[in-house]
Amino acid sequence: MKNLYSQILQSKLENEKLLAILLDPDKINLNNVEIVIEKINQSPATHIFIGGSLVENNILDELIIKVKQNCNLPVVLFPGNPSQISGQADGILFLSLISGRNPDFLIEHQVQAVPILKKTQLEIISTGYILIESGTKTAVERVSKTKPLDRNNIEYAVQTAQAGELLGNKLIYLEAGSGAKQAVPLEMIQKVAQNIKIPLLVGGGIVDLLGIQKAYDSGADIVVIGTAFENNIDFFNQNT
Repeated sequence: MKNLYSQILQSKLENEKLLAILLDPDKINLNNVEIVIEKINQSPATHIFIGGSLVENNILDELIIKVKQNCNLPVVLFPGNPSQISGQADGILFLSLISGRNPDFLIEHQVQAVPILKKTQLEIISTGYILIESGTKTAVERVSKTKPLDRNNIEYAVQTAQAGELLGNKLIYLEAGSGAKQAVPLEMIQKVAQNIKIPLLVGGGIVDLLGIQKAYDSGADIVVIGTAFENNIDFFNQNT
């Protein structure tokens, strides 16, 4: 696999928008995974993210192997904790939950992950993870025991993203959370995109193709689709 981050930077430079489909191992039936991957192959997806807030089953390696056997897209881990690391993937979003103040998710999980990561060939991409209020208490909020940022306080979200960039994060991820009632506000996406130089990911609460396009138009470099695709694997065949 080529350098993932370099590819993302090049796409941003060329204004080529990227699309990641997030697969949660707890919500995947391995017996049906080939059907899911076939739908992904027919979609405009450029990346596959794998992970979840909990991941209580033990199929991570097997899932990634099956995905890679049936799909040529890069597989990037999106881990909720160090137990969700697999050397079978191509890369990992090394997440720090910079919207919260729980030290476990700011640095402790990352410290615990180091011995595991050192045994892999994963490309490690430092990512500032910002949870945005979405109208419901999401799994990320419950598991991390942190509060999301106020969706109406756009300036504070911008400052948080800028702080992540200054700390050396390579990506900023604005996240409304899995199953969010409301997506990240478009004005927030726009303001953050205008005030950072690194690539911006946006996910959570996007329920149709128009929502993806609006996020792109507002400045998202990568849109992440999870729940909407889980609920309807024909999501990308819709006309809206």
